[in-house]
Amino acid sequence: MSIVRTCIVGMGIGRPNGSAIDKHPRGQVTALCDLEEDRMADYAKTLSGEVKLYTDYKKMCKDKEIDAVFVGTPNQWHVPVALEAIRNGKHVMVTKPLADSNKAAKKVVAAAEAAGVVNMMSLSTRFSDNVRYLGGLIRAGEFGDVYYGRALSIRRNGIPAWNLGFIKKGGGAFRDMGVHVLDAAWWLIGMPKPVTVSGVAGAKFGPKGLGYSGNVKKEVWSQYDSDDYAGGLIRFDNGAALQVESFWASHQPGEFQIELFGTDAGSTLNPLTIYKCNGKVTEDIKPGLPKETPAWDNIADNFISAILDGEECQAPLRHGMIVQEMMEAILESAATGAEIRLDK
Repeated sequence: MSIVRTCIVGMGIGRPNGSAIDKHPRGQVTALCDLEEDRMADYAKTLSGEVKLYTDYKKMCKDKEIDAVFVGTPNQWHVPVALEAIRNGKHVMVTKPLADSNKAAKKVVAAAEAAGVVNMMSLSTRFSDNVRYLGGLIRAGEFGDVYYGRALSIRRNGIPAWNLGFIKKGGGAFRDMGVHVLDAAWWLIGMPKPVTVSGVAGAKFGPKGLGYSGNVKKEVWSQYDSDDYAGGLIRFDNGAALQVESFWASHQPGEFQIELFGTDAGSTLNPLTIYKCNGKVTEDIKPGLPKETPAWDNIADNFISAILDGEECQAPLRHGMIVQEMMEAILESAATGAEIRLDK
C-alpha cells in the first residue's frame, strides 16, 4: 500500500479531517458516507479525485477499495460505525468523544486492539502546534514536576441546535467542548492514571430556549436532555490534579484555556506563555512559534504514517476511552452528589 484510501463518514467535522487527508501526499479521500446526498455531493466538489457516495455505512465498510474510515457522526453513532469498519479490516479514526458511554468506549477499544488495525482519535487541540510545543518542553523536563492544571472551555452563547444528537442524552457541553481541554491537559501532564473524580453539572439555559448560537424553535429546545455546563476536579495516582470546566452558555466572556503549574515553570496556552521564577527574578516567555500548521494536517500525517510506516499512533482509541471515563465520572458525580473512584 502506497496511499491510504479513506472514506469520510459525516459531512460536519468530517470536512476538515477529510480535506487534510486528501491533500496529504500519501492520502486520498475515495468515498463519502452520509444520510444526505446533497451534502456529500457539495463536499465532493472540493476533493482531488472521483469519490463514491454511500448512504449506508454497512455497505460502505464492505468496499474492498477503502483502507481506512474516519467517523465524524453524532456521538451516539461513533461506536456502531467504527465497529463495522473494524470488523471489515479497516483502519479507523474517530472524532471526539470516543463514545456516548463507558461501555461503548470499552467495546470499540477491545475490538480495534484485537483486530490489530490502526485506531486513532482525531483531537484538534492535542495536535495543535502550541500544545505539542508545550508537551515537548514538559517531556524534556523544563517544567519539573507538573502537579496541577486548569482546563477551561467557556462560551457566552453557543448551544448547538443544528443536530439534536448534541442536546440529547449522550451529548452535552462536556462531551462536545470540555473533552478538548480535558484531553489536551491530561496529555500535557503525562497522562497519569485518574484515581478520584468529583463534579457538578446541569442545564441552566438550554431547556429554557436560551444560550443558543441563533434563534431556535421550541420543538428543538423542549427536547433538551443533557448538560450545558459541567466542571470537576480529577486527582491522579501521581498526586497531580486537574480542574476542568465547560460551559455552552454563561454570563461570562468566552474563554479557551489550559493553565499548567510545575515546580520549575508554568504556562498558559492562550496566549502561549511560559512563566518562570528564579528567586526574585521572574520571566514571562512568549515563544513566538512559526506559522502554525493546522492541527488537522498534523492528525492526518500521524494517521497515515501509522498505517504506512508503522509509526506510533500518538492518540489511540485507548486514550479516548480513558478520557471518556473521566468525563462520565464527572457527570456521574454531578448526578449522585458523591465522589467517584476510578482506581477500584
